[in-house]
Amino acid sequence: MPRGESGAALLEAIVAVSILGASGVALAAQMQQTYEAVRRAGAAERGFLDASAFLDAVALWPREDLDRRLGDRRNGPWRLEITRSEQTYGVTIRDSTGRQTLATTVFYRSPDVPPPP
Repeated sequence: MPRGESGAALLEAIVAVSILGASGVALAAQMQQTYEAVRRAGAAERGFLDASAFLDAVALWPREDLDRRLGDRRNGPWRLEITRSEQTYGVTIRDSTGRQTLATTVFYRSPDVPPPP
């Protein structure tokens, strides 16, 4: 093999290894980003499920408990906002910073009926 051809083959091998290495680094970076996205989605889902379970508990509160908690206040790891409009109560659960709404609903509570004489 002439001397010039062996140098060209070596150069081609170096370029091929460089391209393969760059592709491997890009693939590893893509896999890391995918892992982080899946991890964040799992954490968000756990937060939503916890907030949903808390909302299930709030759904059992009578009018008196809802009235005592009117307004926006911190309740455990969340911000709980309860508003009242005649016979309905709006309930919103946000994250601890109050920026992201996790769950919101409206509950109906019948008006207080005095006991019979």
